[in-house]
Amino acid sequence: MSQIIKKGNLPKTPHTEYYAIPGVLALEEIHGSLGFGGPYTRKLHIRKYPTIQSKKPEKAKFDFKLKPLSDNILQPFHIYTGKIPFEGDCITSRKPILYGKDTIVSVSKPSQSSKENIFFKNGEKHELFYIQDGEGLLKTEYGNLAIKKGLYIVVPKGTIYQIELISKNAFILIVESTYPIGFAPHYLNAAGQATLMAPIVETEIEIPEFQEPIDKEGEYIINVKHSEGNVSTLTLDHHPFDIVGWEGAFYPFGFDIENQHPLAREIHTAPPVRQTFQSGVAPHNGFSICSFTAQIEGWHEKDIPAPYAHSNVDSDEVMFFSNSNYGAREGYIQEGSITLHPGSLAHSPHGDAALKSTKDRGKLNDHLAVMLDTFFESLNVTEEGFKYADKEYPLSWYKSNAK
Repeated sequence: MSQIIKKGNLPKTPHTEYYAIPGVLALEEIHGSLGFGGPYTRKLHIRKYPTIQSKKPEKAKFDFKLKPLSDNILQPFHIYTGKIPFEGDCITSRKPILYGKDTIVSVSKPSQSSKENIFFKNGEKHELFYIQDGEGLLKTEYGNLAIKKGLYIVVPKGTIYQIELISKNAFILIVESTYPIGFAPHYLNAAGQATLMAPIVETEIEIPEFQEPIDKEGEYIINVKHSEGNVSTLTLDHHPFDIVGWEGAFYPFGFDIENQHPLAREIHTAPPVRQTFQSGVAPHNGFSICSFTAQIEGWHEKDIPAPYAHSNVDSDEVMFFSNSNYGAREGYIQEGSITLHPGSLAHSPHGDAALKSTKDRGKLNDHLAVMLDTFFESLNVTEEGFKYADKEYPLSWYKSNAK
């Protein structure tokens, strides 16, 4: 993040003495990215380093190893994630649906909160949550973020967290990336502010609410994802949320999808004007995340609001439909549908969607969807994802044209 935040208590000068408890030296930790050259946060632990393990590390009872389809046939996919059952907690219910070299798209539909003494850390990838449904708290060493419908949450790699549900269950889209995730850099000026032309305002983020440090001994389990989906269990003899204070630009934050401020023009606008986040370095690696929120359709007297057929050959396109009000896929998608259209295939609206869309010129649409476009990375469907796939989707254009 471009905003440097300070919470709690810290010495004025980094790497100098500080005593939150008289006679007990507080211990500094740097949580950072890109070696020592990227964004980082300085954290101060009340009395113990996070390296102090009380038991030998063990292999966890679960993992996130990817299981690819045995037949890798080029085709578009439509996956009904709404049919995935609610079960487990936010971590154990996570189901990888799509994956590539640097990107994983999963769905988590928990019906339970994290256990009080069990935590999770993704030591392999940065995470982006989109809350399709549910309420609760994301609890981290940085503080708590309220979970609510329509909220994006960026969780930097290495963040320790739990999720406490307030609602009966939740429905969360999770995107993992090898590269840090933040607002698109071309939205920011040299001072780190969003430009006056950007569809986002960087000050509309939601910052973790700082909590007092938990100075408590016991047995605390941290399940760490690493090494291509393996999970190892680490055991500490002290609570990991023992932070006296922190400051920096590397921390979890929330951004409500409704705070994406759409840009409109006289004729159809391409998806980049809807971009919210970026991972990696465009156009070389990583991906863009676009938010399809309500906006005015083109008002040219002959505008066709529906998207044109396109073959973006360097990107695989993923759409998560938060509602089903998307005219180009009307009658095919459901709330929670995920589509994958590989860059090596052209894709287009179904049937007469283009003609039908002309009646919407100049009107406010009611779209709500999240799009992920990779940069020079192909995505594949997992066995788990294929269980919920519409097997007739590749022929749906032909069938809709024959109606």
